[in-house]
Amino acid sequence: MPTRWTVRAIMRAMLPVLLALTIVEIGSGLVLGSFEGTLLRYPTLLALVPVTIGTAGNLGSILAARLSTAFHLGTLSFTRGDDLLAGNAVATVALAVTVFPVVGFGAWSLTWLIGGTELGLHIVVLISLMSGIALAFIAVLVTLVATYVAYRFELDPDDVVIPVVTNACDVLGVIVLFVVVRIVV
Repeated sequence: MPTRWTVRAIMRAMLPVLLALTIVEIGSGLVLGSFEGTLLRYPTLLALVPVTIGTAGNLGSILAARLSTAFHLGTLSFTRGDDLLAGNAVATVALAVTVFPVVGFGAWSLTWLIGGTELGLHIVVLISLMSGIALAFIAVLVTLVATYVAYRFELDPDDVVIPVVTNACDVLGVIVLFVVVRIVV
């Protein structure tokens, strides 16, 4: 699929995506604002929010880049037996399982140094791990759908998928984190 590198072609492909994602990000801010009381009560969660959504976005971006490369090489098929697709999805979830406990430990340590821990270390690590695993599955799903849609509409997945995945992880990261907080705390 050759990409036409003209201002008109780029605007036609990206402007609707960027406008939709702007609206989605406003929704994320509204959701985050609704949890202001919880964040002020537990400062560790305040430290955990940007790192959680950033890490989830990074995991999704890594997967998106790998799928985009496979797509351009012609090795990606959207079939049930696609080992490349399954292997990358499993690797993304496995990476989340190893990274998010470290994220939780780091957030707790930072607030402990400042003197604002209200939650125990094990609770923060559990919140981070549960959120991370859920977000990894969401990132995999969003990445697969966005890559497939880009394929179907003959868009370059390099241009479309990563912004969609990172924005979706921002919004859903806030929601998932606070659903897990409501369950655990």
